[in-house]
Amino acid sequence: MYRTHTCGELRGKDVKTDVVLSGWVQKVRDKGFVVWVDLRDRYGITQLVFDEERTPAKLLAEARKLGREFVIQVKGEVIERTSKNPQLGTGDIEILVKELSVLNPALLPPFTIEDETDGGTDLRMKYRYLDIRRNPVKDKLIFRSKVTMEVRKYLSEHGFIEVETPYLIKSTPEGARDFVVPSRMNQGEFYALPQSPQTFKQLLMVGGLDKYFQIVKCFRDEDLRADRQPEFTQIDCEMAFVEQEDILNAFEGLTRHLLKEIRGVEVDTFPRMTYDEAMKTYGNDKPDIRFDMRFAELNTLAQHREFNVFNSAELVVGIAVPGGASFTRKEIDGIIDWLKRPQVGAKGMVYVKCNEDGSFKSSVDKFYEQSDLQKWAEATGAKAGDLICVLSGDIDTTRTQLSALRMEMAERLGLRNPSEFAPLWVIDFPLLEKDEETGDYHAMHHPFTSPKPGQLELLDTDPDAVRANAYDLVLNGNEIGGGSIRIHDKKVQSIMFRHLGFSEEEAKAQFGFLMEAFQYGAPPHGGIAFGLDRLVAILGGQETIRDFIAFPKNNSGRDVMIDAPAPIDNAQLIELNLRLREE
Repeated sequence: MYRTHTCGELRGKDVKTDVVLSGWVQKVRDKGFVVWVDLRDRYGITQLVFDEERTPAKLLAEARKLGREFVIQVKGEVIERTSKNPQLGTGDIEILVKELSVLNPALLPPFTIEDETDGGTDLRMKYRYLDIRRNPVKDKLIFRSKVTMEVRKYLSEHGFIEVETPYLIKSTPEGARDFVVPSRMNQGEFYALPQSPQTFKQLLMVGGLDKYFQIVKCFRDEDLRADRQPEFTQIDCEMAFVEQEDILNAFEGLTRHLLKEIRGVEVDTFPRMTYDEAMKTYGNDKPDIRFDMRFAELNTLAQHREFNVFNSAELVVGIAVPGGASFTRKEIDGIIDWLKRPQVGAKGMVYVKCNEDGSFKSSVDKFYEQSDLQKWAEATGAKAGDLICVLSGDIDTTRTQLSALRMEMAERLGLRNPSEFAPLWVIDFPLLEKDEETGDYHAMHHPFTSPKPGQLELLDTDPDAVRANAYDLVLNGNEIGGGSIRIHDKKVQSIMFRHLGFSEEEAKAQFGFLMEAFQYGAPPHGGIAFGLDRLVAILGGQETIRDFIAFPKNNSGRDVMIDAPAPIDNAQLIELNLRLREE
C-alpha cells in the first residue's frame, strides 16, 4: 500500500493515527535541529517533520538529501502541529516520520511548481506535465471534469443516448480545411478527420435514435487566432421530431442546470434577439449583454452639416460610455490610438463629453450646436458624466470597429464581471452569405441548415433575404453553442446544394450517402453543438481556453512538448505511396 490517506485529508481528529503518505516534495526547510518537508499530491499538502530529538540520525540525513519534486513515501504518526497554519486544510497537524522511501528522485524542474510560478508560457507548455502539477492548472482540469460529468448527467436523465461516431471519415466541404489521413490499404485515397459529426448525427436520426449526444473531438485545419485550437471538443446533440422552440427549451435547461450546479447561479430568462438586431445594436452576432452601451445610429442627426467625414459616410453610429466624461484628453487620445491600430483599423473617432452642468464639449464643436449634441445624447442614452464615442464609414466595417471599442471600454471600466452570467439566443441568421469577390454564395452555417418556413422560394428571387432556421446560444459575449433545424427532405436538400454551386454529380459524390438515407424515411430533426472548451472557461470565470485543456497546442498549432507535427521517415512515405514535393 503506497498510501492510507491523501495529502489533503488529515485533520486534528486524526492525531495519534499511524499513516502512510505518498507524493511529491514541494519544499524542504532545514533549520539544523529540525527538517520540515511539504509533501504534495493533487488533494493538498501535508507537512512532514524530522527532528533531532525524535528522528534517528540516519533518517534525518536522508531527509536532508530530498530535493524538489522527489517522489517519496513516508510512514509515521499524525501529531498536533505547534505552529498551526490556518491557510492550509491540514494546517493543524503534521506527520512525525518514522520511515522514508524515495520512490523516484527528480531533476530540478525548469520552473517552480507553485501557484505563482517563474515559468513563461512557452516553457510551461514544453513541460506541460509539470505545469499540470500546479494548482491553477490542476484545478481547471478538475473543473472541466466536473462540468463534463454534469453535462452527461443532465442529458442522460433527459433521455439522450450517447453514441460514438467515426474519426476516419470522408472529406466534405464544411468551411475550414480538413485534416487528411492517407490510407495505406487504399493507395492514393484519404480519410479526413471530422470538423463535426454533422452527417453522422443526422443519420442517427434516420436510424430512429431520436435523442443523441456525444462529447467529441473535432478538427479544423484553419489559421489559428489567439484562443483557438486545431482540435477542440464539442457537446454534440441532435433530436428528432422537433421544431426550433423544442431545441431552445431543451438546451436552456442544460445551461440553467450547469449554471446552478457549477456556479450556484439561477438564471430566469434567456432573451432572444434576431441576427439583424444584434448587428444593428451591438455590431456583432454574439453580444455581451452584461452591460449596456447600445449602438445609436446618428445619420439623420449628424449628417447634412458641414462636417464632410459624416456626410460621406454610409453609417454614423455612437455609444455612450458611462462615466467617460472624466477621461482626460490624454486618455481619449489613447483610445483613438487604440482604434487606429491595424487590428481595429479605424481612421479616428469623434467624441462628446456630457458635462455635469448639462453642457457638451465635443471634438467637432465648430460644426455642431449644443442643441445638436443634446440630440446625440438623447439618441445614445448618454447622461451627465458620460462620453459619447462616434465612428463613421461603411456599415459593416464601422459596426465591427465600434463593437471592438464597446468591448474595450467595458474591459477598462470593469463592466465584464466574470461572476455574472447573461445568456441569450441569437436567431434568424441569414441562410447564405455572399463572397464579394466571386459573387458565389456559401452556407452561413452548413449546407444542411433549413430555411425558415415559407422562405424556400426566395432562394431563386432574393437569396440575401432568406433566413435560416438556425440559432446560437451566447454567454457573456461568447458563442457557446450553435445549431439549426436540418433539411430532412431530399428535394429541398438538392435545391440547397444547387444554390451553393454544387452540380448534381458533385452533390452525389460528396453527400450521396446522406441523400440516399433521406429516401428511407428521415424524420424532421435539428440539433446544437456546444463548444465544451469555451463553455468550461466561461463557467470558470475566464475566456482563455488553453489552461482548461490538458495538452493544448500553441498559436502555430504545434505541440511543443512532443514536438508535433514532425516529419515521417521515407519508409512510411513509400508505404503510403506519398512523395514530398521538392522545392
